[in-house]
Amino acid sequence: MQDTHGRGHNYLRISITEHCNLRCTYCMPAEGIALTPRAHLMTADEIVTIAQTFVNLGVTKIRLTGGEPLVRRDAKQIIQRLGKLGVELTLTTNGILVHEFIDTFKEAGITTLNVSIDSLQKDKFNTITRRNYFDKLWENLDLLDANGFQVKLNVVMIKGFNDNEIIDFIEMTKDRNLQIRFIEFMPFDGNQWNKEKLVSYAEIMEQVESFYSNENVKRIQDKPNDTAKNHKIESYRGSFSVISSVTNPFCSTCNRIRLTADGKLKNCLFSNSETSLLDTLRAGESIEPLIFQNIKSKHAMRGGMDDDAKFQNPELFSQNRSMIKIGG
Repeated sequence: MQDTHGRGHNYLRISITEHCNLRCTYCMPAEGIALTPRAHLMTADEIVTIAQTFVNLGVTKIRLTGGEPLVRRDAKQIIQRLGKLGVELTLTTNGILVHEFIDTFKEAGITTLNVSIDSLQKDKFNTITRRNYFDKLWENLDLLDANGFQVKLNVVMIKGFNDNEIIDFIEMTKDRNLQIRFIEFMPFDGNQWNKEKLVSYAEIMEQVESFYSNENVKRIQDKPNDTAKNHKIESYRGSFSVISSVTNPFCSTCNRIRLTADGKLKNCLFSNSETSLLDTLRAGESIEPLIFQNIKSKHAMRGGMDDDAKFQNPELFSQNRSMIKIGG
């Protein structure tokens, strides 16, 4: 599945629900969202059928997202069935419900999870999530660690909110095999983005190198198609990275495609164009031509927002979905 820019696509991200048990400010508008009617969402059978089609076309990795994927009632069944497709299976979660899924993860062959946490301070965590699950999340992080899962913590950086916690997060890697992933705040519909809230890759590394001194901050070799720029502090067990979608995008090596909970294919997180696979599947027709057509239409950079002016234009990014309806 190659686009016109020579990029092969073997990584599929599937949103299995628009529902979430948190209300994170950068993901969901304060007034909430209009949820898609259930009849228009993919069933478990449809998710597995579409996923199998992508595997037949060369997908080797699948990540489940949401919303919060674990709030879906048949999430265990979906995870178990996708675990039989012979690909690397993983998911992104807020961690609140993982204690109910430990055995399911193991049965499905999941070894790595991305867990979202944007502050190590309880009051700030509750502010940004608009909920009070801080203690439960920490219990579940310890549970994942005790059960041998590799955990990556996703931290959306927002200036004036959590940019004073960068060192605190990195210190977590001293004795724990964690990867901290600092994510530049990105614009989506309804999340009140502006560039003044951005904490850039350069600003993050300036803090890190000032605190630890340059000789102790080691650059780690990035994996092929990696979205993150990887680093570690010498002698620390874990590592940290920065996902710099805004200031230093990684579009030239992108291998990702996204399937929304209502069965729409997005070839880029920032693209406002979508292709409905679900309608065609339900009509009993092949979805393969649509997949190839969608991938061939992929822009070289950020859904066509290929310069700073376009990227900061609210008329452009507000045409996209909110993050919760895309799939994190």
